[in-house]
Amino acid sequence: MTTHRILPPAGPARVLASAQLVNSLGDGAYYVTSALYFTSVVGLAPERVGLGLTLAWAVGSGLGVPLGRLADRRGPRGAAVLFALATSGAVASFLVIRSFWPFLLAVCVYATAQSGLAAARQALLAGLVEPGGRTAVLAHLQSTLNAGLAVGAGIGGLALYSGTRSGYLAVFALDAVSFLVCALVLARLPGVQPVVVERGSALAVLGDRPYALITLLNAVLLLRMPLLSLGIPLWVGERTEAPDWVVSALFVLNTVAVAAFQVRTARGVTSLGTAVGAVRRSGWTLLASCAVFALSAAGVPVWAAVVVLVAGAVVQVAGEMLHSAGSWQIGFGLAPDGRIGEYQGFYGTGVTVARTAGPLLLTALLVTWGVPGWLVLGGLFVGASYAMGPAVRWAGRSRPGNAGSGLRRGPRPRTPYDPAEPGSGARVNGAG
Repeated sequence: MTTHRILPPAGPARVLASAQLVNSLGDGAYYVTSALYFTSVVGLAPERVGLGLTLAWAVGSGLGVPLGRLADRRGPRGAAVLFALATSGAVASFLVIRSFWPFLLAVCVYATAQSGLAAARQALLAGLVEPGGRTAVLAHLQSTLNAGLAVGAGIGGLALYSGTRSGYLAVFALDAVSFLVCALVLARLPGVQPVVVERGSALAVLGDRPYALITLLNAVLLLRMPLLSLGIPLWVGERTEAPDWVVSALFVLNTVAVAAFQVRTARGVTSLGTAVGAVRRSGWTLLASCAVFALSAAGVPVWAAVVVLVAGAVVQVAGEMLHSAGSWQIGFGLAPDGRIGEYQGFYGTGVTVARTAGPLLLTALLVTWGVPGWLVLGGLFVGASYAMGPAVRWAGRSRPGNAGSGLRRGPRPRTPYDPAEPGSGARVNGAG
């Protein structure tokens, strides 16, 4: 796994990837230690931590669209820098929080800043990279993200091993500094002209029913995220004879595989047609992984259960990478020019929906139902993946072009990452 396979070519895309790498190092350490920090060090009850995080992400998700709109109107580079600094400040505040209400306020700021940063980054990428190159750049960013998370998780593991207050505090300080450095790196990018919006055109995505349907279908496919972090750990602990350590091994396998192969998987996704095909294949692949996971049910010897779980994880990560590549192309390809931040802010709510509804749904399917639940889950993946094609065609027919959209943006200079044929990217009647 060499640097040139993870990082995109030199230019704005590589700067974006560098910023992603820096903050993912801190995030990886934060993710594996935060729950224990808030319960063991701060002294909050687990139920209150869960409630606070649920409320925070609900608030952050709800504000994702207006914050993305802000990035479009004020310029995505400045917005991205601002949101990275806000995230840094929120994480730094965790170091001094000792009660629930300040915790709730801080995690709401954290989740809101993260949602805004994600939308602003997408708008920034859209302004600096031609449509035909965006999915490839996003694949590099995903690989960079996973590589950073893996290293960061190792750093967090050292804090868990030490079990000391100072170890946890060092992790949070690292995450705060990582977002500060991320802001400095993002500030090096070229500026992208803000959008000039005419009256009556605010938050058009809220009335875009085809795009809303696509976002909902994508949220169903994104159930693969809580499946890895919650569903499979519960399945291993409650329904198999496999040792608990296999959960960590499956997480590492997933992270390393995405870092190594996401770019290669995304190479063939260059249009809405190829994106729909990738999503459809991801549905069948995720169904196959569900069927393999089901074979590890109690009664299977320990060694066989471990082998089956690893095999299921290999198939699952293949489906994950196919879905990611197709989803990126669809989310960008159907967002009108000049509204990338707004539309990506809305598209990103699918992650929150999956993470909010996923725990209850996956617990019912996998822990309560067992093997049949795996097949139902696989059926949901296939159904959503096949419904995506008609939804994308509906969205394409609803886009007569950008004329009259109330948006104007000045000409954008070509960047070093522009593809050789700028018109080869995914466009539907002018949608970027």
